[in-house]
This record gives sequence, C-alpha cells and structure tokens, in this order.
Amino acid sequence: MDSDLHIAQRTRLLPIREISARLGLRDDEVIPYGDYKAKIRLEAIARLGDSRFGRYIVVTGITPTPLGEGKTVTTVGLAQALAHIGHRAACCIRQPSMGPVFGIKGGAAGGGYSQVLPMEDLNLHLTGDMHAVSSAHALLSAMIDTLMVKGNPGRLDPMKVTWRRCVDMNDMALRHIVIGLGGNGFPRETGFDLTSASEVMAVLALARSLPDLRQRLGRIVIGYTSQDIPVFAEAIKAAGAMTVLLKDAIMPNLLQTIEHVPAFVHAGPFANIAHGNSSILADEIALRCVDYVVTEAGFGADMGFEKFCHIKCRTSGRTPDAAVMVATVRAVKAHSGRYRVVPGQPIDRTIFEPSVEALREGLPNLEKHLENVAKFNLPCVVAINRFPSDSDDEIQALADAARAAGAFDVAVSEVHTKGGAGGAALAEAVVRACETQSANDGARSASHRARSASEGAGSFRFLYDLDWPIKKKIETIAQEIYGADGVTYEKPAATAIDALTRLGFANLPICMAKTQYSISHDPTRLGRPMGFRLPVRDIRLAGGAGFLTPLVGTIQTMPAFGRRPSAVDMDVDENGQVVGLF
Repeated sequence: MDSDLHIAQRTRLLPIREISARLGLRDDEVIPYGDYKAKIRLEAIARLGDSRFGRYIVVTGITPTPLGEGKTVTTVGLAQALAHIGHRAACCIRQPSMGPVFGIKGGAAGGGYSQVLPMEDLNLHLTGDMHAVSSAHALLSAMIDTLMVKGNPGRLDPMKVTWRRCVDMNDMALRHIVIGLGGNGFPRETGFDLTSASEVMAVLALARSLPDLRQRLGRIVIGYTSQDIPVFAEAIKAAGAMTVLLKDAIMPNLLQTIEHVPAFVHAGPFANIAHGNSSILADEIALRCVDYVVTEAGFGADMGFEKFCHIKCRTSGRTPDAAVMVATVRAVKAHSGRYRVVPGQPIDRTIFEPSVEALREGLPNLEKHLENVAKFNLPCVVAINRFPSDSDDEIQALADAARAAGAFDVAVSEVHTKGGAGGAALAEAVVRACETQSANDGARSASHRARSASEGAGSFRFLYDLDWPIKKKIETIAQEIYGADGVTYEKPAATAIDALTRLGFANLPICMAKTQYSISHDPTRLGRPMGFRLPVRDIRLAGGAGFLTPLVGTIQTMPAFGRRPSAVDMDVDENGQVVGLF
C-alpha cells in the first residue's frame, strides 16, 4: 500500500466552497484560505439556529501504544462510512502540534484512505492558528516581565509568577530555564511548555464566542502578589491584545476527507497534558449542518474521553449520543507485557505473529476502558481496526471479549485500506447505538437535543459534582477511572489545594496531566494496573480555561524528540513537493 502522503497527493480535491455549500453554509460565512481550506465565521451559528442538531459521537480508545491504534483514522473513516450508508456526516478533529509531527508520533490527519486533506497543510501550518496561540501566549509572557520592572501594575511578586512560556516544538532544553539575566528584568526560574499545553490553547478550544474568549483570557492567573492574592491577565491589560491575535484563530477551519466529507479541524490541546479535545465552536457549527458529527478525544478513555465528559461537555452543554472505542489486535497483545514496545525503539516483530493467548492476556486493558465509558451511561461500539497481520482467530477472540465486557456492539473496521466502504458495518452499529440512546432518553425534541449537560439530562452522567472538594474530585478520577487504591499528595500539591480552596477556585473541574501509556501514572505498567496509589506532585490553576491540572508522576508538559525524529526523513523535491511526511 502506498504511503499516506502519496495517497493524499494523488487525490483530487473539491473546491472548499463546494464542501461548505454541502453543509448549507453561505458564501459570506466562508473565508477561503486557498482552494481547499477555509475558516467559518461564527455568525453561521446564530443564522443556523437551534432548531435541529445532529447526533454526537465521540471516538476514544484503549491505552495507546507506539504501534498506533488508528483513532484518527477511525474518526475520519467513520464519518466517511456514515456518508457511505446515506447519512450527512462530518468529523471534528484537532490540529496537530508540529512537535510530534517532526518527532516520533507522526501526524494527525488520519491515514490510508481515511485522511483529512490537504494533509501537508493540516500537519504543518494550516491557517496559522497554532502560531496565533503561541504569539498570544508570548505576548502575555513579554508583558509580564516587562511591566514588572516598569511600574508593576498587577503588583506581582517576581518570585511568584506562575505563567510559563510556550513553543510549538519538542525542545527538552527549554523545560527549565533562567530568564532576566544581564540586567534585563528580574532573574527567575521558569520554563517552556508545548503550545498544545498552553492555557491559551485550552481557552481557544473551550470558548463559546469571541466575547467569551476575551473574558477567559482576562481570567488567566499569571501569578500572585506578596500577600498571595492572584493576579489576572486583565490586571496588566493584556487580554485585549491577546484577543486581537486570536480573532481569526477562533474561527473553525473547514477541510475535507479523501471522500469529500466535511472535516472541521480546530484547536490542538493534548490529552495527556491538557484536555485533549477539538473546539466547542467547531462542534456547534457541525451539529447544525449534518445528521452525524464524529469527534475524537485524545489518547484512551482514561484521558481525553474522561476530560471530554467532565470538561468539554460541562462547558458546551452538549452530551454525546454514543462512544466508539478503537482497539487493535496488536495493541491488546502489547498490553500482555510479553513484547518490548518502546517509543522510538525497534519493535519486537514477534508481536505480529498470531497468538490468541497473548491477546487474552492483554484484554484487561480493553475491559477497563469499556468500564470507564459505561460509568458515564453511554453505549459504546468497539471498532476493531484490522491490520493484515491479524488472524481471524484473534479478531474473533477480541470481538467476543468486547461483547462480554459490555460493548453495545463490535465491528471490524477496514477504513484505512477501503475508506468509507470499509467502515459500513461500524457506521450501522453506531447508528443503532445512537437510536438506542435516543430511546432510553425518551422523546427528543429540538429543545431536548440542546439540553444542558449541567442538568445531567438524559441517561448521561458525570462522576463528580463541581462543588465537591478538590481532593474528592481527584480521588474520584483516580479510583473510578484509573483503578488506584488512593492518592498520595506531595507537599506542593497539598499546599496548592489549600491555597486554591482558600482563593475560591475549588469548584473547577479536574484536568489530570499524566502519562498516556498506562492507565496508571507509571508508563511501564501495562494492561490493567492494580494495587497502586496515584502520586500528585503539584496542581496548576487554569483560571481562564476553567479547570485545575494535577501533575501526576513524572509527566512533562514539554516533550522531547526521540533518538531519530521523523524530521530527518523530511524534505522537498526538485518540484517543491513535500516528501518523507508519513
């Protein structure tokens, strides 16, 4: 099979205005960026109104492995499959960070015959949103350090500045730095995060409108006074200029799949160090335009899916109709612990040899993730993303186990090699799941479809209330979602909890930052870890985004490149064509 790049480059794309017209968008609501991508004006939401909303499907997965489970492939392929069986559909995905693109994870456009195009644009600069976020973040950083020595309008204590810097590239040398040397400000320790981990990115993804974006930026806490009073971005008058930099970035980007299904690509928070979901605004437009909207939550059901439910759904007021869990034979086998599967290292090739026994040993991981979805009262369809090395016996054993563990249905997906046609059975299962959920919820009028998630309407449920104490919320996630015996709070975390409670920030949802490679905090603990306590070393406040981020274990908010990053294989040929990009 050809590479993703070759498949993408030989696909004939439709003009983006043709794609937008299929959605029912007007020309004056579409701002083209070239021939094949565009931004959609937010005015379209009010014009389309609240009279109808499509079904809302969230795609999650088992604990990821370096082998790749194909979650984005499934998200894109399911949207194509829904269109293939006669429904109007769209997908909503995040814009990838260029750090992983040039590192070892790869891109985020899907793959094979289930990609969002133009994939080179999507994986690189797209319409510049990532740079706008980085610039807005940098503007706030610069204003903080400059104004502290020129009047200090916020009365910031230089040693209590909490706002870090960001860049959209894996650069481990910037994790911990000292700034202000040579008489250029107050010397102090700080560091860089990946742009995807920036609170500005989280704000962009969760904002409901431009005024909401402006207000959220103003609520960013940049540090504290000597009396430990929080200082907001509004206090140094930075939020207005930050909004200026983001006024175009807030508009969702419209692209298309290989089969010309509309694809919204907007915002790019990671699920291990942020909330891991694409923007609310992209969903709001898509839900008004099509019958089925497929969105992806980052990493496993313990990560992006949990945050999708507790953070995104609470903020948007939308709850999903069904979930899809992506699993592969080889990933389940990897969770048996029999094979050496390490990021950036050669893969143990024996994992591709048929072994139902190894598969069964890894099944507890799948079973735990299905339990996690069930806790939110959602029907879950398991999509077995099939690879050529999978045996029929392994596929059958995986399907039987998924059904026994409570999956609503199971379907083998071949959207990577066959596009929408390869996901027809999956699409039909998802439609049935949505209809079942609808029946469980009772008659669903237009107003009911737009119900408020904060009221817990329908069968969907949250695992914690916002007015619970911080520790109770953290411990609920640790015990219910991760299976921990309890939580251990290091001194900085305990101090932060007391301070955040005293300052009135205890009623915010929780956005855990932990490894994606294990349900626990330890990336070496595969399968379904048991008998552990979750170590929380500190807690960061995201006042503008509206959540608290406990830092768990050794998680880093600035990743590093591997020994041989993907960047070494990339180039342009004599015709200016990109080569080596997946």
